[in-house]
Amino acid sequence: MNAKQTAQHSRIAVVTGAGSGIGRSVAVELLRAGWSVALAGRRTQTLEGTAALAPEGTGGASIAVRTDVSRPEDVAALFAATVDRFGRVDLLFNNAGTFGPGGVPVEELPYDAWRHVVDTNLNGAFLCAQAAYRQMKEQDPQGGRIINNGSISAHTPRPHSVAYTATKHALTGLTKSLSLDGRPYGIAVGQIDIGNAATDMTARMETGALQANGEVAPEPVMDVADVARTVRHMAELPLAANVQFATVLATAMPYVGRG
Repeated sequence: MNAKQTAQHSRIAVVTGAGSGIGRSVAVELLRAGWSVALAGRRTQTLEGTAALAPEGTGGASIAVRTDVSRPEDVAALFAATVDRFGRVDLLFNNAGTFGPGGVPVEELPYDAWRHVVDTNLNGAFLCAQAAYRQMKEQDPQGGRIINNGSISAHTPRPHSVAYTATKHALTGLTKSLSLDGRPYGIAVGQIDIGNAATDMTARMETGALQANGEVAPEPVMDVADVARTVRHMAELPLAANVQFATVLATAMPYVGRG
């Protein structure tokens, strides 16, 4: 079976940050639904752990590709491995990200920490989107979908989150620009902004998170599986339809009343 025939029988996704949290949950949801998935992340062992969570014999195939999204050569190798294995790319879930050092006032934030967050959250997202865009533009059939993982912080910041918040606001601009530029080639680009999904990154929310008024208060969280199902819905729309922006959050979290 050649690459084009393979593409007609299976949808192919690249999921970055697939070794844990939201990336892991989305990757497993796609695999269960029959997608073939390239699992990208910094640690091969955790990627293999994600693959092991998908039921055998009922879902799609997967490959684990160790990737630092801030390194152009790693991103190029990720997409080359995906196309070599599966023949094309139908979806990029641009998920890899880091919050950086938590609770650090802006005047004390080391420049190296700022650069690490920008390199991962923004530069990494651009590099992966660029690689996906190049592949989707040239493949036959042409087109595909990119879903960027934004954040509630793409709308409203938390205290002491300048690097994370700045990159998530920038990601919204990246989403809009990619969406416009992708139109002639059947490339649909959207963004999901997520608030308080239950992952290791948000574990502290349930015990207490700093609020805008200086208080520390617990916040509700939601099941990360609900996020994964939303991403799958966005991914499985026909390319003629697009969820440009979706916000999925724990119903009672204080987002609407921040500040």
